[in-house]
Amino acid sequence: MTDYIKNLEWRYATKQYDSTKKISPEDLEMLKKALQLSASSYGLQPYKILIIENQEMRNKLFEASWNQSQVTDASHLIVFAIPNHITLQHIEEYMDNISKTREIPLESLAPFKEVIENTILPLPSEIQQTWAAKQTYIALGNLLSAAAHLQIDTTPMEGFNTKEYDKILQLDKQGLATTVIAAIGYRSENDTNQALKKVRKNQENLFINI
Repeated sequence: MTDYIKNLEWRYATKQYDSTKKISPEDLEMLKKALQLSASSYGLQPYKILIIENQEMRNKLFEASWNQSQVTDASHLIVFAIPNHITLQHIEEYMDNISKTREIPLESLAPFKEVIENTILPLPSEIQQTWAAKQTYIALGNLLSAAAHLQIDTTPMEGFNTKEYDKILQLDKQGLATTVIAAIGYRSENDTNQALKKVRKNQENLFINI
């Protein structure tokens, strides 16, 4: 646990990356596994995660990211996207996955399936999207912690044109919409922010004990 806290103290939102350093395939698989294991409401994981290494694609995304160099200079760019509409098919595919993974009859999951259907499907699309977007932020937090454990730098980012991202990545054609992105890689020695002390609320101002 001591190392875990030290790693969280070590990480910061990296502003300048060393474009010559790349994340190893082994470490990338670790990060993918951490994302795969992220918690989500009902376990539904109502999102897709794009892992973009292709430099040409990231160059296209650069202007849609307000010319932030992290998008092009980091080792990889992670893009979280949610469906425009959560449908019965999403739920049925999830039930099928549970049935196969746990080797239980699909019929036994009917009560659980009904709960999700009655909770999610009646919601207006914009409310569904808000709910799904929250799930991507849970996964994002898991990514930041896992990357810190591996001494990999990260930059969570909301400063980009979501519509342009959807167009460039052709997410709009797949019924998906970008919610949040994260650059991952290794900090440049020239990034002066790494020397700054981390600023957080003290525990007295942050926590309420009841």
